[in-house]
Amino acid sequence: MNTLVCITPGTFEYQLAEKPVLSPGHAIIKIKRIGICGTDLHAFEGTQPFFSYPRVLGHELSGELIEFDGAEGFEKGEAVTFIPYFNCGICIACRSGKPNCCTDIKVCGVHVDGGMAEYLSVPSHLLIHGEGLSFDELALVEPLAIGAHGVKRADVRKDEFVLVIGAGPIGLGTMEFARIAGAKVIALDINDARLKFCKEKLNVPHVVNALAPDVLEQLKEITDGDMPTVVIDATGSLKAINNAFQYMAHGARFVLIGLQKENISFSHPEFHKREATLMSSRNATRQDFEHVIRSMKAGLVEPATYITHRVLFEEVKDEFKGWLDPKNGVIKAVVSL
Repeated sequence: MNTLVCITPGTFEYQLAEKPVLSPGHAIIKIKRIGICGTDLHAFEGTQPFFSYPRVLGHELSGELIEFDGAEGFEKGEAVTFIPYFNCGICIACRSGKPNCCTDIKVCGVHVDGGMAEYLSVPSHLLIHGEGLSFDELALVEPLAIGAHGVKRADVRKDEFVLVIGAGPIGLGTMEFARIAGAKVIALDINDARLKFCKEKLNVPHVVNALAPDVLEQLKEITDGDMPTVVIDATGSLKAINNAFQYMAHGARFVLIGLQKENISFSHPEFHKREATLMSSRNATRQDFEHVIRSMKAGLVEPATYITHRVLFEEVKDEFKGWLDPKNGVIKAVVSL
């Protein structure tokens, strides 16, 4: 089968590999769609934590189930996606119902080879029914689940102000699920085109450019002087994360979905006087995937809104670098096989 391998940062190479053979407790998916996410872009740049080369990227995937063992209730030929976080099942996190942060987690396309290939073998217990959704829609379930999990971690409540920093695909999904939870959403980004997308395509009521000299004043005005009670970072930018501590209301929760390599720095007195809560949000759970699929089927989320670029598998090597350039306006690129 054909695969696309990231050999080193900045270098892709098409290679032939053996088609996977069915093994106990696993399923083989014929890949139909691959969503390109920030993890893939950062791996190509060489800035992704927990990463080694060479690696077959790709974990936002959908396809046709062609063989399986131990997947009761599934049928051959069914359209599926899957949870791309291969967990051990026995560590403290797994035993506590948090397989998304398993101590020995293997994320597909990060720690182990992913889905930029014609076929992929995955553990059967991680399969997700397609529920009548298209391959395009199913490939977007995972990135939307990341945002849904962050919103769940924040315990977002009806009518509270939620500030989402970063209007990339993960941030946009976070905004959607904050809205679904009943929040009043504020989008913060440095890219006016993306803020316009938030306003016009996702109906986000409040947008603020992070480069404006009066960000604090704008947030105070929007929130009637209270400041946001939930702040969620979806940038993975150290500067954005450190700046965001000042945007928190007293009693607020700050959730880090974005990931970067350095130490976070903030004023302890300022954080302490707010009795604030800081937490991370890693990956997503089956419950989050199911929440996303229900929301899609109910028309609460329109996945097609996110897809701005489409290419065939054989075109990825030549097109990929261009997706890093903000001038190209990429929200979500989707690869078809």
